Amino acid sequence: MTTPLPTHVDTAIVGAGFAGLCAAIKLDEAGRSDFVVLERNTEVGGTWEANSYPGCACDVPSHLYSFSFAPNPDWHHAFSRQPQIFDYLKSVATRYRLYDRIHFSTAMTGADWDDSAGLWVVSTSRGGFTANHLILGAGGLSDPSLPAIAGIETFAGTTFHSATWDHEHSLTGERVAVIGTGASAIQFVPHVQQQAAQLTVFQRTAPWVLPRRDRAYGRFERRLNRLVPGLQRAVRARMYALRELWLVGFAVRPSILRYAEKIALRHLSKQVPDPVLRAKLTPKFRLGCKRVLLSNDYYPALSQPNAEVVTDRIVEIRRHAIVTESDAGDRVEHPVDTIIFGTGFQVTDPPSAHVVRGSSGATLAEQWQASGMAAHRGTTIAGFPNLYMLVGPNTGLGHNSIVLMIEAQVGYLIDLMRKAGPDTVLAPTQTAQDAYNGEVQRKLAGTVWNTGGCQSWYLDANGRNTTLWPTFTFEFMRELRRADLAEYDVRPRVTLPETISA
Repeated sequence: MTTPLPTHVDTAIVGAGFAGLCAAIKLDEAGRSDFVVLERNTEVGGTWEANSYPGCACDVPSHLYSFSFAPNPDWHHAFSRQPQIFDYLKSVATRYRLYDRIHFSTAMTGADWDDSAGLWVVSTSRGGFTANHLILGAGGLSDPSLPAIAGIETFAGTTFHSATWDHEHSLTGERVAVIGTGASAIQFVPHVQQQAAQLTVFQRTAPWVLPRRDRAYGRFERRLNRLVPGLQRAVRARMYALRELWLVGFAVRPSILRYAEKIALRHLSKQVPDPVLRAKLTPKFRLGCKRVLLSNDYYPALSQPNAEVVTDRIVEIRRHAIVTESDAGDRVEHPVDTIIFGTGFQVTDPPSAHVVRGSSGATLAEQWQASGMAAHRGTTIAGFPNLYMLVGPNTGLGHNSIVLMIEAQVGYLIDLMRKAGPDTVLAPTQTAQDAYNGEVQRKLAGTVWNTGGCQSWYLDANGRNTTLWPTFTFEFMRELRRADLAEYDVRPRVTLPETISA
């Protein structure tokens, strides 16, 4: 039986992935138990529920890619596969008794700030309600991005994105095209290559690929983690420190990245003996400018007789083919039966930004149109009172675990709510937000993400890096440890009038 939506709650949380679950757990622990979680899917997990493509796994070590307050001693690999991460998030939701608080198959379709009452009027696929506070926890890797290619609608075969994998469709004996060579593609390409009669990978930019230092955790090691929790904490601390060292190359002294580049090129040379293919797969930008990928089987898959890498640009899709054009103007038609898009997500233009309206009546997307995404401390936004965005602008990472950032943000917003007190409305001042983001952009200016010679999903349409945090994660955690009300406009909330309707 579906639980009816409330008419009013203190806090509405959108999304039941890492971010939404963390917010729910910590709000409950802080005594703010009047909340609901809206989840458009039928289960918790977010990214790890949606992405179930073959080979799906995390490229952050397992002991880091979990909540600090809910360690998992039973990880089976150093880098966990999607099914176990999914199971972990379900176990966390069960352990903290969240299932009764989550409204599944309930998509937020709109959220409008009522300035006169100081409330959010939330619309969903199942009706509406009002809330004092709204937490957006959908994350940046939740909505697939599809390329705009002429004729794509005329294709007579099967198409799907890696995040909406068609498990009912058999690739056996087919001519399969993969568009995109990002983090998802390098994981599913080896599996597709083993099934397809012909695999054609359309590559715009060759990524940097490092060896994946993975290993299985045996029964003894897992049992030891359960018996000696301090051991797992020590392993996590060591992994954290090693990951933070990557930041030195990315943001402090990019010249030292040449050593990692040598490892990557040696990895490429060892796994791809064909010099022509190796040349296609050799990156032409600094390591780290785009997301660094980890794989031991991507290059070998592309070296198989039934695989081909095409670097000419795609100009058209026909009913049964993809057409490319070389720099010389020569066109080639590549017959295909199925197209798989490994083209990433809408990171710099999140769909939620188009349906959330602030005190001026403008949506987040409209406010961000001129200057790009911006938030105060990556979490709160001027002109959008009592709104908190987890994994918001400039909170993404190129070197460590996003779970660390989520926990810091949740702690910050709860401290902010506590200090402001009940029945209040707060939003960062434009001055505070501009000063914060100016400093973030200043720190990003000399990093490899901005100067590495590539175009990446870290950058928005204006070439501004609105995605990544520019320095060490411990600095972010330190900055968000305590909320400062001097950076905010705070006013009393008007009592809810009976005439307000969701």
